Amino acid sequence: MSAAEVVGALAIGFAAGVASGLLGIGGGALFVPGLAVVLGLSQVNAEATSLLAIIPVSLVGAWRQRRYGNVRLQDGVLVGVLSPIGVVAGVVAAHALPNRVLEVMFAVVLLYFAFTLARLALRHEG
Repeated sequence: MSAAEVVGALAIGFAAGVASGLLGIGGGALFVPGLAVVLGLSQVNAEATSLLAIIPVSLVGAWRQRRYGNVRLQDGVLVGVLSPIGVVAGVVAAHALPNRVLEVMFAVVLLYFAFTLARLALRHEG
């Protein structure tokens, strides 16, 4: 890994950590595009790397937010217990689909959530 790639990876990690803590978004919203664009990883490799990187970010975020009383433990446990089923299905699908299809699907999901959050924010503003 070159010095530029190390600096890029550090910048991606820092930005995703700040966004996760500040906005409550999954770091993957920044990790995946950053790893693909800055480090040149394939979509599958960027997604897999992001999943590993999100573990410490989510643990620290949940720990800090729990101190403020913002964590709904029962909901978190339920989602955590059921998630591996979806993960297995997603990994199988990710390996069956072409890289370009995964990139487009990821972009569509990000755009959908961005549009939905913007609409909710604007609705609550007035």
